[in-house]
Amino acid sequence: MPMTHPVPHSARRRLDAALDGLAITFRGMTAHPDEHNCECHWGSAEELARLKVPDVELDHDLLRRTWQAPDWSDHPSVLRRILPQFARSLVAGRADPFCGPEEIGRSFDRGHWQQWPDEQAAAVREFLHAWWSHTLTDPAPAVPAHDLLALNTKASGTLRPWLAHWETQTGTPATRHLAEAAAHWEYDLLSDELPWAAWDDEDDEGERRAELTAWLLDHARPRLIAHGAPDELLHRIRLLGLTGPARWEDPHWPGPHRY
Repeated sequence: MPMTHPVPHSARRRLDAALDGLAITFRGMTAHPDEHNCECHWGSAEELARLKVPDVELDHDLLRRTWQAPDWSDHPSVLRRILPQFARSLVAGRADPFCGPEEIGRSFDRGHWQQWPDEQAAAVREFLHAWWSHTLTDPAPAVPAHDLLALNTKASGTLRPWLAHWETQTGTPATRHLAEAAAHWEYDLLSDELPWAAWDDEDDEGERRAELTAWLLDHARPRLIAHGAPDELLHRIRLLGLTGPARWEDPHWPGPHRY
C-alpha cells in the first residue's frame, strides 16, 4: 500500500485559527454607506445594499463580482466587509477558475491592507502565511502552490518571503509541489516572461522574473536533482542560466515549436 502524507495537524490548526482570526477581526464591517457601482457592469442596488449590512453571507457570484471589481471608491472597506467569507472561499478553491490567481492578489493589493490598523493587517498577514504553510504540506491542495505563490506575491508586493519559507519545507509534498511549479514556469521563463500576469506592475516584472529564475537555479534545481526529478525538467531549469545563442543552441533547447 502506498504511503500517504497527511497535512500536519499544526498546519491545519494554524490555518483554521487564521480564518477564525479574520472572522473575529472583521466582524461587523461594512462597505462605506455612500459606496456605489454601475448596475450595468457590477450588480443591482439590492446587491449593493447587502454590502452595507454586516456579516451577511453573499452568494458565490456576488462575492466574485465584489472582490473582482476594480472601481470601488473605497476598496479597503469593501474588502474588509467580504474578507472572512472571501478567505474561506479561497482556501476551499472556490474562486472563479477563469480569474488568474494574480487577479485575486490584486484585490488584496487594491485594498492596501498593509496600511490598515495593526490588528487588521496582522490578521491578513497571518492568513496569507498560514495558507501558504498549509499548502506546502498538503499533498493535494485546493489551490496549487504555484498559483498561491502568484497570489501571495501580488497581495504582499514581495516574492522572497514565500520562496524562503518554501526552502524550509523539505517534506515530500513541498518537493513535489516544487517540481510541478518548475514544470509550470519553465515555458514562460525560457521566453523571458514572468509566469503570471503583471500588466499593472511592469517595472517590477523583470525584477521578479530574475529573482524567481535565480531561486530555481540556486535552490530548486539542486533539490530536484537530489529527489530524482526528470532529466528533461532539470535541463530546462539549467537553460535558464544561459542567455542568447548559448541557450537556444544548447542540445537540450526544446526548439522553436515551443518557444
